[in-house]
Amino acid sequence: MGWTRASRRLAVALALALAVVVELAGRCHGGITSSFVRKTEKTVDMPLDSDVFRVPPGYNAPQQVHITQGDLDGAAIIVSWVTQDEPGSSRVLYGTDKNKLEFYAEGKYTRYKFYNYTSGYIHHCTVGHLKYDTKYYYAVGTGHTMRQFWFMTPPKVGPDVPYTFGLIGDLGQSFDSNITLSHYESNPKAQAVLFVGDLSYADNYTNHNNVRWDTLGRFIERSAAYQPWIWVAGNHELDFAPEIVSRKHIASVYVFDHCRVKMRHLNHTVTGIMFLIGLLVAHLHSGTLSNGPQHTLLSWHHIQLMYRISNIAYNIVNGRCKPVPDQSAPVYITIGDGGNLEGLATNTTEPQPSYSAYREASFGHAIFDIKNRTHAYYTWHRNQDGNAVAADSMWFYNRYWHPIDDSTT
Repeated sequence: MGWTRASRRLAVALALALAVVVELAGRCHGGITSSFVRKTEKTVDMPLDSDVFRVPPGYNAPQQVHITQGDLDGAAIIVSWVTQDEPGSSRVLYGTDKNKLEFYAEGKYTRYKFYNYTSGYIHHCTVGHLKYDTKYYYAVGTGHTMRQFWFMTPPKVGPDVPYTFGLIGDLGQSFDSNITLSHYESNPKAQAVLFVGDLSYADNYTNHNNVRWDTLGRFIERSAAYQPWIWVAGNHELDFAPEIVSRKHIASVYVFDHCRVKMRHLNHTVTGIMFLIGLLVAHLHSGTLSNGPQHTLLSWHHIQLMYRISNIAYNIVNGRCKPVPDQSAPVYITIGDGGNLEGLATNTTEPQPSYSAYREASFGHAIFDIKNRTHAYYTWHRNQDGNAVAADSMWFYNRYWHPIDDSTT
């Protein structure tokens, strides 16, 4: 589908998004394993003729439309889409009146081959110089197959500007994936998605059937065409299959500033700090990361809220190092599964380690709601619950602006 395909080639990726130093307030639950357990059987991918994979009508109609943030501070958007039959136009029309798209931007297209699969024409177009906190309408395609969508730009960057992120990982394209995405769509709070890796699971198919990237693109269009999805590649995006294709690996690392921050190459000259969030991929043994060299490195660089994926489903790891309590230590939140077809990982460590504050075997999504420079509120929403129900929640405090020593709690 129309991602920058290089972002699918990384097994373990770290992406910085925002700006911050955070602290878990009260540690939420303490060493608890939830009694809730989703079904242990593997979920099943939706068939290729599912309605959520439907190709838009019309010859060469744009499909797999999705957007992501196009610059550091939110004044630009990258629009991506695919045309299947011929290149067509790479132009994006846009404006604040849906009946008068008075501006346009020109993009480029590319395509690729993977074994016996040849992609459609993948278009990317950067739309810049946008006004903050403004609803824009945009259209791609030509003639009777032109399709129109809309998005909201973020508010202008500032230390007390609120912003809300949705968090999804391990999505896949199963029947449970569809429930997760529908559940997220019905939650009105989030303004952008932080996607923590493992998207299509095309590598589970013979010859890594890349048609499953096209189906994923059409599947998530209903959300990703209307709000930015900020991606991290996972191990399932590695596509390591030297017997059928040779590919170069390019890191998927980029930075977005939704809060006031000045940062230079992860050194210590960080000023005006708000919330700094790390996204990474860690597989089944992700809990052990909180006690290793990576943990020390992240603490040293003041990255203190890490989201990651794993089939363990949902896990909160408190700020412990080796495992000694450390006020500068990250809080790790495992966001998985969104609905992938691998089934539930049941080989969790027993008894529950002291650094694991709370864990639960559930499908779902999370919301991270930044209130101001001092506070942010996090909630976990299981697919089985209504959106008004938070299966887990906690406040985070900014150590720079609101330092609290909770080492004794």
